[in-house]
Amino acid sequence: MMSLPGSIAFDEYGRPFIILRDQENQKRLTGNEAIKSHITAGRQIASTIRTSLGPKGLDKMMVSGDGDVTVTNDGATILKLMDVDHEIGKLMVQLSQSQDDEIGDGTTG
Repeated sequence: MMSLPGSIAFDEYGRPFIILRDQENQKRLTGNEAIKSHITAGRQIASTIRTSLGPKGLDKMMVSGDGDVTVTNDGATILKLMDVDHEIGKLMVQLSQSQDDEIGDGTTG
């Protein structure tokens, strides 16, 4: 189950909305700072899966917090097992999962 960043409330028409907590502690990036942050997150994710691509791609060994070990060179699986905090990084993970679900990863005929 996915945890929400706040609590759910309802307006006078019964429509739900989320009340975000700790907003005063959040730092919001705008303009060039936001763009640089997004580019940095994308580059970090790309550098993680870069060596698993192509005919000479290497396997990655992922170890979860409870000790489960997964060895794979599938980019979608690698991204799914990573703990990603950046919103653009999370979007990239979701996009890779959607692509893998729709058309696969291209490794089988």
